[in-house]
Parts: sequence; structure tokens; C-alpha cells
Amino acid sequence: MLQDLLARCTAAGASDADARLSRSEGVSLDVREGKLEGIERAEAQSIALRCFFGQRMAHVSGSDFSAQGLTDLAERCVAMARAVPEDPYCGIAPAEDLASEADVSRDLDLDGVGEISDLQLEEEAIAAEAAALAVPGVKQVSGCGNGWSRTQGWVAATNGFANSRTSSSLGLGLAAIAERDGKMERDYESRSARYLEDRPSPEEIGRIAGERTVARLGSRKIATQTAAVIYDRRIAGSLIGTLIGAISGPAIARGVSFLKGRLGEQVFARGVNVLDDPFRLRGMGSRTHDGEGRPVAKRAIIEDGVLTEWLLNGPSAKQLGLSPNGYASAGFGDPPGVSTSNITLEPGELTPAEMMDRAGKGLLVTDMFGPSINPNTGDYSVGVSGFWFEGGEIAHPVSEVTIAGDLPAMFARLIPASDLEIRGSRDAPSLLIEDMAIAGD
Repeated sequence: MLQDLLARCTAAGASDADARLSRSEGVSLDVREGKLEGIERAEAQSIALRCFFGQRMAHVSGSDFSAQGLTDLAERCVAMARAVPEDPYCGIAPAEDLASEADVSRDLDLDGVGEISDLQLEEEAIAAEAAALAVPGVKQVSGCGNGWSRTQGWVAATNGFANSRTSSSLGLGLAAIAERDGKMERDYESRSARYLEDRPSPEEIGRIAGERTVARLGSRKIATQTAAVIYDRRIAGSLIGTLIGAISGPAIARGVSFLKGRLGEQVFARGVNVLDDPFRLRGMGSRTHDGEGRPVAKRAIIEDGVLTEWLLNGPSAKQLGLSPNGYASAGFGDPPGVSTSNITLEPGELTPAEMMDRAGKGLLVTDMFGPSINPNTGDYSVGVSGFWFEGGEIAHPVSEVTIAGDLPAMFARLIPASDLEIRGSRDAPSLLIEDMAIAGD
């Protein structure tokens, strides 16, 4: 189907074209008070097409797979590509840049468990809810959901690249509510994986959510001050997200990054390493090629604290006069963006308890909301909740607090703990940053 679509485009005069076809299906359900509350099955299919006339580009998408629907899609895309202004940086990868057959045929075990029966999904969700409610102090579970999804995708381009992929995942999560003296607190736990054996049991997920919620009872504000902040590993990956945004090729090409001009420089403290591994078996971000068909590789984007890579797709590489390095996000039918695969900030030597002991006093952040980041300067502030610690021990829960700093200085002071846990495609251990501005009462 894709090859026929590409042939229609080149016959109409397009210099190049690429396309993507995907089909997805999945089931999600919710339970409340030990009973099924709702269940939904979703099935979707789509096709996306991108055409080039020299340096002119257009892209369209649709869900009509009939012969007439595909004809209309091709004609529409070709007509649009003829009419738009030139883009000096657009284009598909030359054949010599493409990933090899050996690369794209690598088995990363992404298909997963696939379809799970509705009864099993319901039983797991009920077990998770019951485990949360069994924690003393939990009043109710505001929502408990479980589900699975599977996606099949095919890509092809006139440069000769073609590949397909099937992946599936499952996810279970819930939010619990606890109450004391008329004041309520809420917290959650959720986990996703490709196989059931890689996900914690429903009982463990429910227990963790319940215990986290009860621990927040009695939270209060703290005085405005400067103190150490420890990001819990559950939310520490958010700091990796700010790094990825700052070193993406499009941001560097536009000059809107607080790390522009820092390639090859010491950005983090020595000993800090950030790895991108596209070949992790069963990884939530694993892939055999990037979104333009170029090869990917395991790389240290931060090595011993030094920034080693911009994250480049074809257009941003052209704009910067550099070579693409396998960080294009899903293109084929759409202009590519930039994405990583499985990013990990490597663990350090100190446990979180040893970090609290080292810092003496400070704030352990376990939840965040409303982050504000200036991409040009790195000025950073975010609302948080968590726990105040003194003498290396948890003193009391904290809420309605804002922490602030500038990301370049925060990166330079960042110290990773030893408690790395792989939860998704962007993971970090708990992270200590001293001398953060904390706004409270």
C-alpha cells in the first residue's frame, strides 16, 4: 500500500516522498469500590504521506484506505507541495545514510504480552484498589485504571528505506485519598511495561499509592529560605527533560537554548553520565532506526559531566552545518522532530538517606506541578510538595512550596544517588541540588 502511494506521487512529479501506515488497538477500564465502572476499546488506523518538489514540501494524513481514498491523498499532497514556499532545510535522508538491514532487523522484544482479557484487567484493578484501601488512613481511591495497547506500524520512502514494527504495552495506576482532621491529601502510583513480569504486582502498586498518600497527611508550608533540594527518583526524570530540550538541534539552530555554545564543555560535575540506549530489550523507548531511517547507537550525551552531542535530525543538522546523528523523531509522512530513546542518568554512590544526612536539612520533592522554564536563560521555577528533613531524617510533609534556580547552575551542582529504577524511557536516580531558593511562608 505504501509503495503504491509513493509510486503515485513520483508519477505525478514529486522528487521524493515518504509515508507511514499505522494500526492500533487497546482496552482501558476503571473500577470503583470493587466494581467495574467503565470499559473502553479503541481501534484506529491512519496513513500519513509527505511529498517533495525539490525544496518544497507538503504532508497530509487520513484514515481512508480505499483505492479512491489513497488516490485522493496522493493528489492532495502533490498539489500542496507544488504550491508551498521553498524550505532550504527539508528533504529525506540520502540512501547512503540509511540504517542497514542488520540494524533494522534487530529484535528488541517490543511486542510484549499483547491483548489481555477484560476479566484479568478488572481483577488486577480491583486488587490494586483493595491494597490501597487496606493502608490505614486511606479513605478512598479516586480512580483506578488498567489497560493494554498494541500498535503496528509500517514506513517506506523513495530512497529505498522500508521497515515495520509491532509494539505493545500495559499500564496500571491509581490515586488514593487520605483524610485527617478534615484535611485531605492525595497521591498516586502508576507503572507501565511491555510484559506483566516487568511490572510490579497490582497489590504493590496499590500499597505504594496508599502509603505515599498517608505519609502526606499533616503537610504544611515552610519558611522562605535557601536549602538543599532532593528530587525523588519518581520525578527526577523531569530534569533530564530540561536537558533534552536544551540540546535539541532545532533549539540550537534557532538560538533559543541556555546551553547554546556549550558543546564539548563541562555542564555537569565530573562523574555525571547521561546515556541514551535505543537497544534496551523491552525498553519503552527502544528503536532500531530513527524517524528518518538513519541508524541509531548507544551514546553518552553527557560523559563525565561534558556535553558531547547535539540531538540532530536532518533539517537541524543542515541548518547547523553538521551531520545528523540518529535523533530524529517519527517522520515518514510528517516532518521529523527530535527525540531520544531510553535516557538514563547513571546512579552515584550515596543512598537517598546518606544524601539527607550529608545535606543536613532541606526539601525532599516527591511531586511537582506548573513548571516555568525560560529556554534562553535557564531560569527555572516549579510548584512542589514533599517532605522537609532535618538532621538527615524526615521531619514532616510539606505542601504549597515553590523552588527556583537557574538550570546551568543546577546542572553543575547536581549529585545523583544510588537508587536508579528503570520505569520508562527517561529515568534518573534521586538527585541532590544544594543551595536552591525555596519560597514558602
